[in-house]
Amino acid sequence: MLVCFIAIALVGYGLLEMGLYWGECLAHKHPVKIVRFAFPAVPLVAGMVFLIRAKSIANWISDKLE
Repeated sequence: MLVCFIAIALVGYGLLEMGLYWGECLAHKHPVKIVRFAFPAVPLVAGMVFLIRAKSIANWISDKLE
């Protein structure tokens, strides 16, 4: 359950950062720079991977803590 919460938090953080940057560029009429826009996608991708592999990550953490 904690792994899913962390994954959802990472996805939410990535989407929020990408949306805020895009909105800032629209408000100031600046072009969107791909590298600057893709940088917040790192936690987004990590969160997606955590959501897909949540059960195996939770089992791995459980084994490490025993």
